[in-house]
Amino acid sequence: MRFDEIDMRILALLQENGRMTNVELAERVGLTAPPCLRRVRALEEHGAIRGYHAALEPASLGYNLTVFALVSLRSQAEADLQAFEKLVADIPEVRECHMLNGEIDFILKIVATDLQTFQSLLTTRLTPAPNVEHVKTSFTIRTSKALPGVPVPV
Repeated sequence: MRFDEIDMRILALLQENGRMTNVELAERVGLTAPPCLRRVRALEEHGAIRGYHAALEPASLGYNLTVFALVSLRSQAEADLQAFEKLVADIPEVRECHMLNGEIDFILKIVATDLQTFQSLLTTRLTPAPNVEHVKTSFTIRTSKALPGVPVPV
């Protein structure tokens, strides 16, 4: 799908505030409501907009610890990679899983309520998993930037 300037503005505005009404969005991009809604629906249907969600504050829900785990597997055969991805998909505390190239196979973003809970997840579910060779972890000290989505040139 090709995006024109109005599409790009719609994407930027909705990424910034997904709760914006269609009327407000239409005003901000210089359209009336019906054609703006048609554009939004087309962006959704073509997969440019994957969905809408609320950005939650982890600490307010008791998740006071964020950890990045670098995981190396013994085998990089596709079946083994998929098995690992399925394993982490079933762990709710694993919020992101990215396959990498190079020495490390995956990087995971994990949230936990405390160190003991994270340690339990690490020692009972992650490190003993089939094909996991080793896991290196780093705890976040502070987060200075965490923007959702991607830069949208407007």
